[in-house]
Amino acid sequence: MNGTAEHDAYADPTATLRLRTITIPAPFVHETPEEPEPAPAARRGVRDRYLDLLRALALIRVVIYHNFGWTWLPLLFPSMGVMFALAGSLMARSLNRPAWSVIRGRMRRLLPPMWMFGAVVLTAMILDGWGPHAEGHPNWWWGKLAFWVLPLSTPPFAETVHGFGGHLPTSWAEQVVVPLWYLRAYLWYVLLSPLMLKAVRRLPWVTLLVPLVLSAVLNSGLLDQSGRVMETATDFTTFGSCWLLGMAHQEGLLRRIPQYVVPSLAPLVLAAGFWWLQQAPVDDPRIGPDLEAVPLAQAVWSFGCVMLLLHLSPSWERWPKPLERFNGVITLLNSRAVTVYLWHCVALVLTEPLIDPLWNNPFCYAHLRWLLSSQWLPLLIAVPLIAVALLLFGWVEDAAAKRRPRLFPYPQRAKGRRRA
Repeated sequence: MNGTAEHDAYADPTATLRLRTITIPAPFVHETPEEPEPAPAARRGVRDRYLDLLRALALIRVVIYHNFGWTWLPLLFPSMGVMFALAGSLMARSLNRPAWSVIRGRMRRLLPPMWMFGAVVLTAMILDGWGPHAEGHPNWWWGKLAFWVLPLSTPPFAETVHGFGGHLPTSWAEQVVVPLWYLRAYLWYVLLSPLMLKAVRRLPWVTLLVPLVLSAVLNSGLLDQSGRVMETATDFTTFGSCWLLGMAHQEGLLRRIPQYVVPSLAPLVLAAGFWWLQQAPVDDPRIGPDLEAVPLAQAVWSFGCVMLLLHLSPSWERWPKPLERFNGVITLLNSRAVTVYLWHCVALVLTEPLIDPLWNNPFCYAHLRWLLSSQWLPLLIAVPLIAVALLLFGWVEDAAAKRRPRLFPYPQRAKGRRRA
């Protein structure tokens, strides 16, 4: 634009002043970086399928162990330590809410299934001859029944009864109440979890080791192991470090340490637990030492295994393809975990009166003695009996969790395209 045109433009306010355009060489252009897209927020309420898998495996291992009694099973997979670690992790996550409301919620989920179990088992024991005079202390008998309502200590049971006319072993009551120790220990962990979580946040590594040290003291032989208090203390210290380890995992403690630490330490912990197990006296040399009969060895071994399992912790929101086919069974076991754990011993005990008459059948005796004498037959019969227990009593877990009661919560497979 020449000078005359520019002057005319300023003189005429309606005229348009044409601006010169300047082309800047590319090397001098500074591009403004684009704002990075925010990472998608983690979906809340999504189940961690890896933890579901561990819980299902723990339940299956418990049932198999109580049927076969294989002493190598707890070494392969220490179910109780895993179950307490998973429960501790969930408890730590829930304690973001007021502590008392969380404790009430956990007790509400735990106690009603136990009350249903107690109503059936207590009635059966009384019908089979157990009562206030069975132990010689009628007043104490009535008082101890309160532990069937709130299991701060082991609920009372009949060590020997009549066996319903010989159809059941006289020790059937003692066999079916075996799972109750877990509920007692779980209740104590729940009640003390607010304090335990504070300790984990303040002194994590010291807190993790405290139950192991206490277990060593209790099992040193210096203290009398008899009595309700010592029984409760022994179970609490045996699996306390696993519960705390679950809390530490939820708090992110294991992610804050170098990745090589856990794989380096865990084998040493396992070796220490196995060494202590080998030092324990053996009741039956043919079977060998039983990890579940040596509390300190079980505490150390379980701690080492749980360290490795939580260190791996892939956090699956969806199943890997090889595991998709097991989604139904795993979901069912997780939805009915307390029912399966409580009633599986009842199912195993009931297999005896179902199998014994088959020995009197000429065909079975002639052709199926190998099956009747096999340890696999009780398990094959117990599985459908456990399914019956789920149908009869599993809905209590739904009611306790304020869910719509379902008879058999086996998920239906979503309809979709067939796999190629």
